[in-house]
Amino acid sequence: VQLVESGGGSVQIGGSLRLSCAASGSTFSFYDMGWARQVPGKGLEWVAGIYHDGVTWSCESVKGRLIISRDNTKDTMYLQLNDLKPEDTAVYICATGRPLALNPHYTPRADHWGRGTQVTVSS
Repeated sequence: VQLVESGGGSVQIGGSLRLSCAASGSTFSFYDMGWARQVPGKGLEWVAGIYHDGVTWSCESVKGRLIISRDNTKDTMYLQLNDLKPEDTAVYICATGRPLALNPHYTPRADHWGRGTQVTVSS
């Protein structure tokens, strides 16, 4: 499975971004999908995920500020980020697994990873 992220960029505090993750190489609908983020000097953390059956999960720090979705007809997952804060600045990385364990208490692990897209939030 190959994953390619897009949609990152620089925004002001309170702004919004929509990230995309395009998958190829396998049957997308069978896979759980997730977004992790990496801040320099800090560990990788799960942000949100959407399971193959459509059930979603998000971490407490972003809950209420994001919408995660998937379009199985386009083999693409989306992450709508709203009301962005400086602490959201990170490289956002798409991941997939079968299954994918979206547990915020453990270092993220996945079968496949994208290269990431940078999100920078500033005043």
